[in-house]
Amino acid sequence: MKKIINDPVYGFITIPGSLAFDIIEHPYFQRLRHIRQLGLTDLVYPAALHTRFQHALGAMHLMGKVLESLRTKNVEISATEFEAAQLAVLLHDIGHGPFSHALEESLLPGIHHESLSFLFMKRLNQEFNNALDLTIRIFQNSYERKFFHQLVSSQLDIDRLDYLNRDCFFTGVQEGNIGVERIIAMLNVHKEELVVEEKGILNIENFLNARRFMYWQVYLHKTSVSAERMLVNVIRRSQTLMRADENIPASNPLKTFLKGEFTLANFTERVELLDAYGQLDDHDIWGAIKLWCDHPDRILSMLSRMLLERKLFQIRLSADPISREFVEKIRDAISRDFNTLRAETSYLFSHGQVTNEAYALGKQINIYMRSGELLDIAQASDLPNIQAISKIVKKNYLCWPKNVSL
Repeated sequence: MKKIINDPVYGFITIPGSLAFDIIEHPYFQRLRHIRQLGLTDLVYPAALHTRFQHALGAMHLMGKVLESLRTKNVEISATEFEAAQLAVLLHDIGHGPFSHALEESLLPGIHHESLSFLFMKRLNQEFNNALDLTIRIFQNSYERKFFHQLVSSQLDIDRLDYLNRDCFFTGVQEGNIGVERIIAMLNVHKEELVVEEKGILNIENFLNARRFMYWQVYLHKTSVSAERMLVNVIRRSQTLMRADENIPASNPLKTFLKGEFTLANFTERVELLDAYGQLDDHDIWGAIKLWCDHPDRILSMLSRMLLERKLFQIRLSADPISREFVEKIRDAISRDFNTLRAETSYLFSHGQVTNEAYALGKQINIYMRSGELLDIAQASDLPNIQAISKIVKKNYLCWPKNVSL
């Protein structure tokens, strides 16, 4: 009997077979229940508490819908390909760490979650007697039928269709609505490449505009950026103390990554490292932060308590570069008001750049015109803003404690 799950976005989701069910039941995948899809965004949108687990199931469901639609358009898709494609998108995010993207740079600098997803897939493939061979080929884009990989990872992939739809639902930001069913109905395959039928141009325009809106309104909301930078600083401070042999209470998996610095090669060579990462989730971080509120290190305890109580840094966003003079002014004021060494002020403020690239022209969305011609959406659309949103928009930020007097 097939298992069904009630999803608030799509209704009933069917788990397509015993292999998918066993993978979902695996501890590596169950870990995604405890990793928030949107990190600390619930500090802005309180209902944004959905998880990577929900997103992965939703993506698997949408992949099934897309493949069924393509079959009605005489695209030959075998049962093996159908299952492998669903599993590829089910597992595409399995390598995400706590708070999704927020801690990639501090806990595992230089290691992308896609690389860890691939290592998890390889481990699962061993456990399931090579049943994921085709799934891995699709994920890696080494399968000759390229449209399968494009459905997993491209500028119009199942991942984006689900997360935009789901994030819109849970944040309540209605401008992110993208009309998933209509987009799915407009997808087709031409010479083994994914295309959108000409009558779907307006839907793709809406998709790109919605994505751009969601980035500024949700993913790069200034309060979310401030909270994430504080979290990064908390982890950086705990790492500094841990590596100086201070006693920092934390779970064993978290201690592993606070104490050591690892490369992707380390994960490949050391089985226990991937296992430790496979136990790491948001609860490890929040549990540690609660303990660190009472830590004797004043900076660690102060930052932890501020995060826990939502006493966030104020933030300034600017299209223009933030001057070195202003950064130094903030640093001096922090050193004075908090009576800290100047070398330690870097934990109490943050500056950098956020970028929004709604559409990258080099990785195009192809529109299949009625004439048989293939055009990039930027050429096919009569809206000049599609060209405009292909430009990478950069904003500079500087955040620091609200009670600092300048």
